[in-house]
Amino acid sequence: MAYPQGSRAPLEFGGPLGAAALMVLLPATMFHLLLVARSGPARLLGPPPYLPGPDVLWSPRVLLLWLTWLGLQAALYLLPARKVAEGLELKDKSRLRYPINGFQALVLTALLVGLAVSAGLPLGALPEMLVPLAFAATLTAFIFSFLLYLKALGVPPSALAPGGTSGNPIYDFFLGRELNPRICSFDFKYFCELRPGLIGWVLINLALLMQEAELRGSPSLAMWLVNGFQLLYVGDALWHEEAVLTTMDITHDGFGFMLAFGDLAWVPFTYSLQAQFLLHHPQPLGLPMASAICLINGLETIPTATGRQLLVSGWWGMVRHPNYLGDLIMALAWSLPCGVSHLLPYFYFLYFTALLVHREARDEQQCLQKYGLAWQEYCRRVPYRILPYVY
Repeated sequence: MAYPQGSRAPLEFGGPLGAAALMVLLPATMFHLLLVARSGPARLLGPPPYLPGPDVLWSPRVLLLWLTWLGLQAALYLLPARKVAEGLELKDKSRLRYPINGFQALVLTALLVGLAVSAGLPLGALPEMLVPLAFAATLTAFIFSFLLYLKALGVPPSALAPGGTSGNPIYDFFLGRELNPRICSFDFKYFCELRPGLIGWVLINLALLMQEAELRGSPSLAMWLVNGFQLLYVGDALWHEEAVLTTMDITHDGFGFMLAFGDLAWVPFTYSLQAQFLLHHPQPLGLPMASAICLINGLETIPTATGRQLLVSGWWGMVRHPNYLGDLIMALAWSLPCGVSHLLPYFYFLYFTALLVHREARDEQQCLQKYGLAWQEYCRRVPYRILPYVY
């Protein structure tokens, strides 16, 4: 880790140079996956079939569709909530209040989409718009992050995130300066964390399923499994939305390009990769193998990142982060319906492994600072971090 001049706070992600590289590499990777998933060879490590030009990336109609989607989710966010929860105590001893209505937004979105489809909305045409939609989302993330950076210049020091005050504009733009940017009661980070990206992810999956039905007469069993598994995950996350208030994203990280791009672009357009792959590369899947995959997905009964406790106690005495193990088991189950002939559908599993190992290291550092000797003793008693007897 590098250290900013005059400060003891470590710079993460390789400092300003690493942040600049990631702002290029992450969008490039997303577009690579979108292009390769629809190509014949579908090689994860091979070149894309073509490089899209401005006429492919830019579409005012698609941009309007994207902004309409964001506006719809913002309107649903502002509806009366079934519950209002308080976040953790901030530096100034205050606690912010958050509406718990994410699952309500999911249900209302499903009803609205159902009505629109019954009225003739060609949802099956959405997969053909994924590249310009991803470009619109990326452009939105850059502009939004710039506005957030400007907004943070006028807030008191107590409102800044621990890692967003390096003084380097590139690094602070990437990581985010302000911890909880808001206008009145509308919390931008909390809104983006679970709403437009996660709900957009399952909507893209549904559109891919509908297009497969149009092409082949009915959706494949593999496509049904991927849609079902991922809808269950999103529904669970939104039903237990309050748990996100204790995650590192909300309590520690500022809201900058890292989270804005991740929430608005990376999640819907790369997490739907398995369904994209299956549309263009159908895979035979029999009931015995499907049952086995369902059993593997059911092993996600250890705690997951949504914070829900899904199994009897004891996992925390085997590994220090069993919630991450649960997410990796799910990621594997989501990829298995795509068969084993291509590496591409397993990108999410590989990426998520790297992400969680990195996040675990960040967790370790924060827990050590928070608990001191008690955490060192816990690490001595529980030496494995994510996977028992391996890591």
